[in-house]
Amino acid sequence: MAAPPTAWTRAALPLCLLGILDSEVRSYGYALLGRLGEAGLDGVKAATLYPALTRLEEEGAVEVEWGAGDGGPGRKYYRITAEGRARLRRDQAAWGAFSRTVDSLLPAKLPAEGNEK
Repeated sequence: MAAPPTAWTRAALPLCLLGILDSEVRSYGYALLGRLGEAGLDGVKAATLYPALTRLEEEGAVEVEWGAGDGGPGRKYYRITAEGRARLRRDQAAWGAFSRTVDSLLPAKLPAEGNEK
């Protein structure tokens, strides 16, 4: 499967991050990159991830705490807040509606390459 265009990934990243954080007690940047990669968004770089997390923190959707690292320096951990869960539900519904609209405008089946109309 081809990677989604960068602009699509950047636009959906806050929703994806909130979805991951909603399923975990807390997580840190490298682990979040791993989860995104496992899901197929392996093109997300730290330079994109951390500004998105900072914006979510500034908006009150996530909170940050420092914790001990695994034998190394401390880690910055992210946890979803009640506002983050409310935003996740709103954005998830909006994404579903948007996705259904886009799907309704696309052909049901792509023509085989070389057989374009």
